[in-house]
Amino acid sequence: MKILIVGGTSFVGRAISWSAWHHGHDVTVLNRGVTPNDLPEKIERIVGDRQGDLSSLESRTFDVTIDAIAYRPSDVERLANALGDRGGHYIQISSISAYDDPGIEGANETTASLWGDDAADPNGPVTGTTYGPLKAASERAAQRFFGDGATMVRPTFVIGSFDATLRFPYWVERARRGGVIVVPGPRTNNMQYVDARDLANFVVRVADENLRGAFHVAGPQPGDHFFNMVDQIASHVAPAATTLREVSAEDVLAARLEGKFPLWSGAQSENILAIDSTLALSNGLDLRPISDSVDDVASWWGERAWPERWLTSADETRLLEK
Repeated sequence: MKILIVGGTSFVGRAISWSAWHHGHDVTVLNRGVTPNDLPEKIERIVGDRQGDLSSLESRTFDVTIDAIAYRPSDVERLANALGDRGGHYIQISSISAYDDPGIEGANETTASLWGDDAADPNGPVTGTTYGPLKAASERAAQRFFGDGATMVRPTFVIGSFDATLRFPYWVERARRGGVIVVPGPRTNNMQYVDARDLANFVVRVADENLRGAFHVAGPQPGDHFFNMVDQIASHVAPAATTLREVSAEDVLAARLEGKFPLWSGAQSENILAIDSTLALSNGLDLRPISDSVDDVASWWGERAWPERWLTSADETRLLEK
């Protein structure tokens, strides 16, 4: 099949590009041409900016369009206008953040409800608060411009190498350092994640099998807990005598260090991190063990320096003293 991947060179898009190529598809990626990439030469790269010039898509026809970077409904509209009816099956990489609080753990694609259109300005900035509502609005835009046959893939936290947010890599590298690792509580906070490669393989399966509708892409199933995730990382990659020390959410917040703990949902557990992925699993989603993701990140990170945005040893000591 001829597959167009919009945003096909960074993290999630990159993983999808590699998976589609490995599965023998004719792959074209569209981006602004500024992101370095390691894609195979046989993957065609065309330059275009959905905020500006998309003329590179003129007269091109695809069997499938995979949109990895739809953050506002206007993004979807511009792409639809550029492709017309030549885009084929439209697959949008959305997010479980597109849901308002499900109210219960184990919500599925039918029982969970998307944020409403009044939850965020469709032309406003993408922030931690507006990200989810804008993803929901982007899904509705996909239905308007690409029809009811559009497919929504809703992952939870995506982990793995090439992650520019450095969320999961923080925990891998902190575990590799060893010593006493501060983990914010409560330890029973819900947690789910998916390796970018598993997400990518499932998206390609959606394309191959022409699957329609919406799918949660999250594991483990049933869900895990935040403290346990960190413990599994440390058990796999940390040196001997490494220990985990739970610090209360109140102490973390009082120290104003909440932004230094990636993937932590805060003082309250979130129901969207205990989502039901049965539908995707029954349609071929395959989830690798977290140890595989840890090895992937450790190999990719190598011996790079500790980023300034990560928690410092001094901050960690301050929390431990409390």
